[in-house]
Amino acid sequence: MFDTLMGAFVGLLTLQHLGFMGLGVVLGLMVGILPGLGGIVGLSLLLPFLYGMDQTSALAMLIGLVAVIPTSDTFASILMGIPGSTASQATVLDGFPLSKKGQAARALSAAFSASLIGGLFGAMILTGFVVIARPLILSFSSAELFMLSIFGLSMVGVLSGSNLAKGVAAAALGLAFGTVGAAPATGEYRMDFGWLYLMSGVPLVIVALGLFAVPEIVDLLRGQSTIAGKASKLGKGWIDGIKDTWTYKWLALRCSGLGAVIGAIPGLGGSVVDWIAYGHVVQTSKDRSQFGKGDIRGVIAPESANNAKEGGGLVPTLLFGIPGSGSMAVFLAGLILLGIQPGPAMADRNLDITYTIVWSLAIANVMGTVLCIFAAPGIARLTTIRYALIAPFMIMVISFAAFQATRSLYDLIALLVIGVIGVLLKRFGWPRPAFLIGFVLATQAERYLYQAFQFYDWAFLTRPMVLAIMAITVVSVWLGARKKPGESAASVATEGASEKATAAQIWPQLVFGALVLAAFGFTFYESYSLSQLGGIFPTTVAIIGLVATVVALAPLVLGKLDSSANFDAETARRESDIRGGAWAMLGWLAAFVGAVALVGFFAGLMIFFLVFLRVVAKASWVRTIILTIAAAIFILALARALNLVMPAGLLQAHFNLPWPFR
Repeated sequence: MFDTLMGAFVGLLTLQHLGFMGLGVVLGLMVGILPGLGGIVGLSLLLPFLYGMDQTSALAMLIGLVAVIPTSDTFASILMGIPGSTASQATVLDGFPLSKKGQAARALSAAFSASLIGGLFGAMILTGFVVIARPLILSFSSAELFMLSIFGLSMVGVLSGSNLAKGVAAAALGLAFGTVGAAPATGEYRMDFGWLYLMSGVPLVIVALGLFAVPEIVDLLRGQSTIAGKASKLGKGWIDGIKDTWTYKWLALRCSGLGAVIGAIPGLGGSVVDWIAYGHVVQTSKDRSQFGKGDIRGVIAPESANNAKEGGGLVPTLLFGIPGSGSMAVFLAGLILLGIQPGPAMADRNLDITYTIVWSLAIANVMGTVLCIFAAPGIARLTTIRYALIAPFMIMVISFAAFQATRSLYDLIALLVIGVIGVLLKRFGWPRPAFLIGFVLATQAERYLYQAFQFYDWAFLTRPMVLAIMAITVVSVWLGARKKPGESAASVATEGASEKATAAQIWPQLVFGALVLAAFGFTFYESYSLSQLGGIFPTTVAIIGLVATVVALAPLVLGKLDSSANFDAETARRESDIRGGAWAMLGWLAAFVGAVALVGFFAGLMIFFLVFLRVVAKASWVRTIILTIAAAIFILALARALNLVMPAGLLQAHFNLPWPFR
């Protein structure tokens, strides 16, 4: 045993192993910086290059990439308000407001140091639980996994601020969107309108980008300003961020443990771990007034958790061959490609490989953190550039990330539709995180409920672990719903203002509320014609959503307007706004999608760049052409590396054009 461990440790420190690990870290940094791509794309990009490589070197590259993406995806979340990946969505809530206040350096530093703690803690967890975690993981049946999904939904109460009804309604709306497509129990298609695209449901990456990236791009564009209002402070605060992490070190450790445990549970998914960590820090804080407005604790908690989840996620992946997330599924494919068969043998005769992976994860986290800190000052300068010059690149990147889902024009149309929903949710103060949590948990919650009912009938509710998780959920809801002494009415992760609503603001809110009611009514109508197993989940969601929406709209209808009833300040007219405000910017995004439909993605993108930079950014012809050429080189290089066929338009349907126009 000792000789095995020493052999793994010595092999770990060779120049060859460290060199290839460094290559993986650099690749992970490049992928992580691009919003919306994340570990699945990064690992998929790396897999073709593993053919012919020796096992040790290839494994080092894989681990280097897996370790650094949860750290590097912080750049987009904090600097641009765009989730770098599905595991860095909660970081946007406080990281981006800090960036707009001119504290990007502090937020990045705190995020990187918290990520380092989380990564090392996750590696430690994996080291200690290689053997003892097996019986724990095997004890989780579909009944326990269903209750864990409900626990994830309990974070809605925390993320809803002073209006719990709107949080429940937003989560129910997300659950309703998550039920689009085939029912897990029966295979019946629901709310797909007969479209082939919707039969598999709406892709998660599109929902995340539409809810968070599009509204932030629109908001910054209409203000015609830079991302950070205090550019002079961007270069400072690196030490302050490390001090913040040290001040809240126990929070970072708690959230690291939380992330490692959740990451180790197959099927729960890493995309909710940051929300659960964010909910935890809100629940346990005496002063919640700054959450959602730029509280450093809202950065430290999710960043430490999402890095630790990688170490936890390797437990079921290595020991049982059961991936706990999408990125772990691709990592599993990489292991098999290298001739490594995950399973119980990884804790026995292949223990040297297991510990090579564990310790590589720890070293790669250190390398990734150092690399991110050195790269951060240059990347942070993006926030001092006029946003109109950056916006077309952001639209290009999120569009590219969006059509990774099915590589069709419908991905871009779905992004536009979800983007409009995101803008409306933000405008009227419906918590977008609650919507996203509902969407993420919809499919697995329904599947686990069906399986639990099939295996145990209603007796699954009496299982000891189910009762324990249920008790934790009840405590979580109670802690999240109660108000602390002196806490303001509008607080955590809500996006409304404290001024009273005017008559002009009431009607748009009522119209939006009516549309939400119509969506729930349609969900109920569609579910009514399905079988009992196929319709019970969406029917229940529709009823809950209808009740919650009515309760949320009651203050407007009854004229009882207070600080929690006004949600329209996000799009209130500002002096710096362009003509048309937010809707004008959504019009530009719609025009881009229309151009793609006509002439294809590449040609549409080039036309969009030229027109947007000249009309909106008011750039000179020289700068416009240079930036357009830079965008063309970037997108072509990325498409070539991923062997990607870009979405076609009507032009491609009638003419056989050369690459990249075909």
